[in-house]
Amino acid sequence: MGTSIRIENLTLSYDRHPAVHHMNGIFEAGSLTAITGPNGAGKSTLLKAIAGMITPSEGRIILDCGLHDIAYLPQAAEMEKDFPISVLHMIATGFWKRTGGFGAIRKEDMQRAQAALSTVGLAGFEHRQLGTLSAGQMQRALFARVILQDAKVILLDEPFSAIDAETTAKLLEIMAGWHKEGRTILCVLHDFAQIQIHFPECLLMARDCIGWGKSPDVLNAKNLQQIRQFREAWQDTPEVCEQ
Repeated sequence: MGTSIRIENLTLSYDRHPAVHHMNGIFEAGSLTAITGPNGAGKSTLLKAIAGMITPSEGRIILDCGLHDIAYLPQAAEMEKDFPISVLHMIATGFWKRTGGFGAIRKEDMQRAQAALSTVGLAGFEHRQLGTLSAGQMQRALFARVILQDAKVILLDEPFSAIDAETTAKLLEIMAGWHKEGRTILCVLHDFAQIQIHFPECLLMARDCIGWGKSPDVLNAKNLQQIRQFREAWQDTPEVCEQ
């Protein structure tokens, strides 16, 4: 079901200032990987590049599937909530791969959409406008849309922000089910304890790759010390990449 994602000499830059710097590695098909590191490490930028939203400055990303087989959940803070649309119709855009934006939304599709809302704890919110949702409610609605996309690759950018422990546990359960189905899942997280328990693989970043592999091996004392040093020396605008 899943697909591999190969990263080859990847640099992602803003005005030649690298956010991700000459990275190499592979997310194996069907893997469940946490991407972690301090603020400014390039985690969200990497997800956006894999989703096709950012063009590499150097190197490439090799996918064994098309971009239509990727589901991407952005941070809730990046979503525009002023658009006049109901929660149900927003998450129904998860059927885009099938409908192409022009096909009819079938009765069974709407039933699936309502079931997805119930799964994330938003039963009864179908006709609420997006602008009325809290940050946590918006995050859950976005997760419901991912459920409907039925994608081979799932990219989640801080999916548990602003939600309670009970909902987080439910979403982790859903992700574990996707993992059993063989989907490839990449999830940006900050909670090292959560990663150790729920995510077999980990990519630790600080613009460069600090460690990539089994989570207990990556989150060792030496690597975490490098992360602390990155925080202390952090620059909002890194030097231009000359390589």
